[in-house]
Amino acid sequence: MAKNKVIFWHRRDLRIEDNHGLFEANLQFDEVIPIFIFDDQILNQLAPDDARVTFIYQQITILKKAYQSVGSDLHVYYGNPLILLPQLVEKFQVQGLFFNKDYEPYARKRDGELFKYFSNSIQFQGFKDHVIFEKKEIVKADGTPYLVFTPYSKKWKEVYHQTEHKPFSISTHHFIQLDPIPMLSYPDIQMVLNTQITFPESLIAEEIITHYDQKRNFPAIKGTSRLGLHLRFGTISIRNLVAYASITNEVFLNELIWREFYQMLIYFFPHTAHQAFKPKFDAIPWKNDEHDFKLWCEGRTGYPIVDAGMRELNQTGFMHNRVRMIVASFLTKHLLIDWRWGEAYFAQKLLDYEQASNIGGWQWAAGCGCDAAPYFRVFNPTAQQEKFDPKFEYIKKWIPELGTKDYPEPIVEHKFARDRYLSLFKN
Repeated sequence: MAKNKVIFWHRRDLRIEDNHGLFEANLQFDEVIPIFIFDDQILNQLAPDDARVTFIYQQITILKKAYQSVGSDLHVYYGNPLILLPQLVEKFQVQGLFFNKDYEPYARKRDGELFKYFSNSIQFQGFKDHVIFEKKEIVKADGTPYLVFTPYSKKWKEVYHQTEHKPFSISTHHFIQLDPIPMLSYPDIQMVLNTQITFPESLIAEEIITHYDQKRNFPAIKGTSRLGLHLRFGTISIRNLVAYASITNEVFLNELIWREFYQMLIYFFPHTAHQAFKPKFDAIPWKNDEHDFKLWCEGRTGYPIVDAGMRELNQTGFMHNRVRMIVASFLTKHLLIDWRWGEAYFAQKLLDYEQASNIGGWQWAAGCGCDAAPYFRVFNPTAQQEKFDPKFEYIKKWIPELGTKDYPEPIVEHKFARDRYLSLFKN
């Protein structure tokens, strides 16, 4: 008797444990064929040595070993999913193609095209795994999305505590049995290994989360979880992390809810990937000085807290959350440079880059998002440094030349920049 077979397409869920789509594939089909595709439509837009691809490659290698340990393996491909998947469905003669959902505009467009192609031939189905609540699950009583975080978070917590969110226990006995398959090489995927960046561990640091509310704003200490990269690519389970946060530290839980708030917003308002949520802010006459932007990118603005953040980003692929707000405010409000320039630079550099959260954060800082810092709030970089890095510990780590003639003078004076920015909105 022929077996019912399904392809399970790993995407932003690079793990076997507590994987919703993989659970459903095992539950509904006799044989599960796991695959991963290095999407050339994404990779073609990246630098050849993009560290995130190195991270994915490493995690895929680990995932292959996990499958091999139970007599199966992960098929790994490179190319355009729109071309490859029809070929693979025919090759393996499957009756289903399962995956976990992605809410970013490119993924939604791609998945929509695949649904149209497969809807009359096989069971093509996505599952919620990247977030606790998706799409319209947390909305107002009239069915419209929340546009302010606080009421959204209250409703989120209310619904969370009224429902069960058990981890998905994966049975491996339906995984296809086969001999190990060779892994693609970096040249096979048109990329090169990045050996300069160190990736954070995926362990949930109990000490950090327990004291998160007390330490999270001070960049000189390790007070944040650095789990963003692992949440981005699903090497850890959001269900496990939220369950732990909900009984450990509400401030940390709120950060996870912010992530879901932004995912919800980009689902309802995909235009915000390229436009301000508040249309009037698209009419701002940005100065967009390329020289000033270059100095900001390189960490040579003359404002130590800004420059330390940019140098940390450039060297490590990470920037402390408090510092992200400071550098974003500085770029948009002191230098009058379009938030999209900064968002695009972060998209190139951040290991934990997630489109929804990055856009949400930048629009918050620029004052043009739905739940944004008021446009008249202009961070004073010096005051921020005095409050959050009073002993210059963080700054000196990244700016060893501070206090010497090699460190530049500020490229713009704070009071002048603030007054210029505010006058722009009054006119």
